[in-house]
Amino acid sequence: MPASPAQGTTETGGLVAAGERPEGGAAGRPEAGAAGRTEAGAAGRRRAGRPIGGVLDKARITHAALELVEKKGYDGLTMAALARALNVAPSALYNHVKSKRDVLLLVEDHLTALVDVSAFATETWEDAVRKWAWSYRDVFSRHTPLIPVIAVLPVTDAPQTLAMYETVSAAFRDAGFPEDRIVSSIVALESFIFGSAYDVTAPADIFDSGSMADATPSFTGAVRSLAERGHDKPADVAFSLGLEALIAGLGALRG
Repeated sequence: MPASPAQGTTETGGLVAAGERPEGGAAGRPEAGAAGRTEAGAAGRRRAGRPIGGVLDKARITHAALELVEKKGYDGLTMAALARALNVAPSALYNHVKSKRDVLLLVEDHLTALVDVSAFATETWEDAVRKWAWSYRDVFSRHTPLIPVIAVLPVTDAPQTLAMYETVSAAFRDAGFPEDRIVSSIVALESFIFGSAYDVTAPADIFDSGSMADATPSFTGAVRSLAERGHDKPADVAFSLGLEALIAGLGALRG
């Protein structure tokens, strides 16, 4: 850590108070006062080397990983970069997580815990799926760089993620879904949800056909018609339409 403006630096890197110089006798041994300053400097170095921001734990690791992905994308999430972001040695990080996969499981569990599944305990299957799907989309629309990874990450040893799937699966079973269709139905919904999370972040002019407007009159007309409706959030319109279609289609599978 660089010396602060109030500190000087010896040739060997030791910290001393501003305006002071190393003292010693003919043999170069420090005098008593200098020895005290040397001990104080060593203590200062030990304090400076401690992690900033509290004791390292899984919550801090998760928060730092999310910030790192937000700033540098998924490729920027490495164990070395995460250790630097936490201001700890890589060895300290490995005391809590064994690999990048473990970090991703923490992130997956954190995000999944934010998804609201409470309606499955109190509302109809249709209404519960609606609230779960909207919540799921909104959570991941804020973390789209992680979707390609988390969408295919095994849920092994991810308690919050497994708890969500347990709640949703039980609700599908209770609603009359054949057991062999439950997981496939959830995956169908998730595929739509993840894709729709990307759509939330799409630019407003994503469907502007530009100089090809005359060559694509049907598409251009449809885009114009949607725009004329004056929807503030066209991504919400598309999500609602697709979700209702999925709920109706999947609902037909119930016994």
